[in-house]
Amino acid sequence: MKDATKLTRIGRAHGEPGLVNPAIERASTVLFGAAGQLYNAPPGKTHYGRVGLSAQSALRDALSELQTGTHCALTPSGLAANTLAILTCVEAGGEVLAADNIYGPVRGFLLNTLPRFGVNTRFVSARIGAEIETQIRENTQAIVLESPGSLTMEIQDLRAIARIAQARGIATVIDDTWSAGLTLKPLELGIDYAAQALTKYPGGHSDVMMGAVLSRTEQQAQRLQQLERSMGYYVSPDDAFLVLRGLRTLDLRMKRSADSALMIADWLSARSEVGQIYHPARPDHRDHDLWTRDFSGACGLFSFSVPGWRLKQSETFLDGLDLFGIGYSWGGFESLAIHCDPQLRRSAEDDRHEGALIRLAIGMEDPSDLIADLENGFAAVAAG
Repeated sequence: MKDATKLTRIGRAHGEPGLVNPAIERASTVLFGAAGQLYNAPPGKTHYGRVGLSAQSALRDALSELQTGTHCALTPSGLAANTLAILTCVEAGGEVLAADNIYGPVRGFLLNTLPRFGVNTRFVSARIGAEIETQIRENTQAIVLESPGSLTMEIQDLRAIARIAQARGIATVIDDTWSAGLTLKPLELGIDYAAQALTKYPGGHSDVMMGAVLSRTEQQAQRLQQLERSMGYYVSPDDAFLVLRGLRTLDLRMKRSADSALMIADWLSARSEVGQIYHPARPDHRDHDLWTRDFSGACGLFSFSVPGWRLKQSETFLDGLDLFGIGYSWGGFESLAIHCDPQLRRSAEDDRHEGALIRLAIGMEDPSDLIADLENGFAAVAAG
């Protein structure tokens, strides 16, 4: 069954009369019929509301089936999903190897919070592959990846990294938000934990925040669930319902935004102001062959550089846009634009862009209207 069909069916019952969507159950207390059941809940019965009721269970089941995961932990945000996955893999005295292009707040967690638990981090090339083996030390416990990176779009060789990590008994974690678990299947490539921000494409309407972590093996599922429960992670039934509803149209929305993004990227590539286009689905991307091997499709997020621009020109460009909103996040129905340079942090990567870096998140608008809006932005800079 193709994923587009699967998305319409996963996380709901079939073959008997009932609701198409799960009921939204709001409850903390769950009552039992007898005292003997209080500590030995019957199969399928949740003992407490924090663990999740119908909507949360349906969403966990849907994501697990879509990504072939053994367990799905739901978290209040994508950042929480990444930090939960990392904490599942490490203990005091250990070390994390992290790709240099990981999400900024995850980088902050690794540098500022994880050392308080006795775990240090070293950053490696954002394009790391089999050469990761030369970076592994005796106390390396986890490898943290993001492919492609959400600002500069580098791709890591996940197959090679997973093969080496498994042989060395090292856990692997990926931030898989760009693919939404749809166009890339990290667990099937051997990655141990796939985290993502359901806030983005799965939610799809910029009105819910949530994250998820999927585990590859049953042993990893036990570790993930134990930490998830002991740290008290919880998402509301209303939010779970919204994300589950968003999954139904995920394939359609991602394809529309991906097609529009490539059209806009092609237009930008012909502009004299623009330097490099950072979009892995384009043949001129440095990692395009690797992307083609592992991904089945793209999304609407990409970046481009503008040589000669500094902060003033970037801000003027963004202020000259009307249809593009200026704001963080992406994957919603609306298009967004940000200038990336104030938040870029790199320590291991030699590849640098020239000038300013602008990131576009393409939504559901007609691409010709978005191109006209970008023309206005360039005109505002030219008018100076």
